[in-house]
Amino acid sequence: MSEQPDSSTGATPAAAAPGGRSRARLLLVLAAVVLALDLATKLVVVATLSDREPLRLLGGALYLTEARNTGAAFSFAEGATVVFSLIALVVVVVIVRSARRMYSTGWAVTLGLVLGGALGNLIDRVFRDPGFLEGGVVDFISVFDPYGQVFPIFNIADSAIVCGGVLGALLAFRGIEFDGSRSSDRPDTVAG
Repeated sequence: MSEQPDSSTGATPAAAAPGGRSRARLLLVLAAVVLALDLATKLVVVATLSDREPLRLLGGALYLTEARNTGAAFSFAEGATVVFSLIALVVVVVIVRSARRMYSTGWAVTLGLVLGGALGNLIDRVFRDPGFLEGGVVDFISVFDPYGQVFPIFNIADSAIVCGGVLGALLAFRGIEFDGSRSSDRPDTVAG
């Protein structure tokens, strides 16, 4: 009996197994692109928007402004910057270590987005004032209000992390594993 291809990946479980093509390169390239975009936009923002009124775009639907976030997402828990920095470091290490076992394109994209975003914000926490692991993350995108009163101000890294999180939840809901197979395809149960 031959194995049927997975409708979401087109690969059979055997093709997705360690003999198949790892998606580690995709994961790492995507992470590098996200990181480069995040760092470049933050450099431009710091150079051009510091000490300036927010830039109004799209009739006020979008504002570009410089803000520093020493807390977690949405400025939550501002006194725990070191803790969030260490958590980001652990996330980076776990993703990099699991990259070589990545055979699912969807999971490679998901973890590439999360890795690039985590690295972007971690670099801010390490190298920006007030100091090592306590630096303020540069946020600059605000929607519907120039000062983040409608929705918290965010950056490219935050966007990548959120998109990666949503995609990861969808993949998990569909039962797609890191190796590209579906959890329902695995012979985990014994027929009786």
